[in-house]
Amino acid sequence: MRVVIVTESFPPDVNGVAHCALQTARHLAARGHDPLVIAPAVTGSDSGAPCPVVRVPSMPLPGYPQVRVALPSRRLAAALTAHRADVVHLASPFVLGVRGMGVAARLGLPAVAVYQTDLAGYARTYMGAGESTAWRRIRTVHTAADRTLAPSSAAVRDLEEHGVPRVRLWPRGVDTVRFRPELRDESLRRELAPGGETIVGYVGRLAPEKCVELLAGVCALPGVKVVVVGDGPSGAALRNALPGAVLLGRRTGEDLARIFASLDVFAHTGPYETFCQTVQEAMASGLPVVAPAAGGPLDLVDHGRTGLLVPPRDAGAVRDAVAALVADPARREAYGRAARATVEGRTWAAVGDQLLGHYAEVLRERTAVAA
Repeated sequence: MRVVIVTESFPPDVNGVAHCALQTARHLAARGHDPLVIAPAVTGSDSGAPCPVVRVPSMPLPGYPQVRVALPSRRLAAALTAHRADVVHLASPFVLGVRGMGVAARLGLPAVAVYQTDLAGYARTYMGAGESTAWRRIRTVHTAADRTLAPSSAAVRDLEEHGVPRVRLWPRGVDTVRFRPELRDESLRRELAPGGETIVGYVGRLAPEKCVELLAGVCALPGVKVVVVGDGPSGAALRNALPGAVLLGRRTGEDLARIFASLDVFAHTGPYETFCQTVQEAMASGLPVVAPAAGGPLDLVDHGRTGLLVPPRDAGAVRDAVAALVADPARREAYGRAARATVEGRTWAAVGDQLLGHYAEVLRERTAVAA
């Protein structure tokens, strides 16, 4: 198949949308298909891309320069037309993806839209309102697609309850070779926690919707060192909000995998996750997980077996769950072993083959309608 992936973000960006789009392109190329990526222009190289990448003009999002928004450009339609696509894959359609949807409709091409961003939750966080407007936009965009793929059971329910048709579950894979317990590094642990503390880590964007400040109570636990990996607009404020925490900034690749494996507990705080890839990476690294009982973590964390689910936005509950795991090393170890075993079959190859199945079904449905 000839597939055009229209994505709001692509490496060198570091986020869930970019990572999933990259893994999708890699899998298509590995299976002998012909992908093309269309993404906003960024500073950096496409040297690691497995296929051609067309960049369209973009601008930084005001107040959040790590996010770039595509500007109107003829490159999108020209590239999509020239590739002679069989399927258009829209990764988290918001601005560029909406334009891609319009071009696909004009060309009569089937479109598969991947839901990845909780725009309604972001509206609530950043504006204190606008959820209904966000859902109207989501419904309009995804109703125009032949199929919407949602990454978790909670996301499927949200979309269906808000009137989005033709929704199917499509989870995310995890690199169980890169993220593995064997990378645990005692010298790194001594560097991060020179007093021999139990290390509790967070990995992800440092932004208001992630609620990382909920870890303040964990910082106050005796014998605990909090380590935060990531960057974003909340970085400066979190240095004050998390006394004693080690903020490592953005880390990637093998460096990130080594940090994951060197933690004792992984704590995620964001209540608006449609999936939560860092939870899967922590589980692959053999870590017990503390996460909100909302969104994607509901599918990922088996409460009482691979980690603990807590009420969203409840700092006391986060602190108490972490404290319980800190106090019981045997429980931590058992949860970590179970977590690793749970994700071992969730490779990107397996998930990518599921995606190919969705493409094939959409193409068959289009053919049946045309007949």
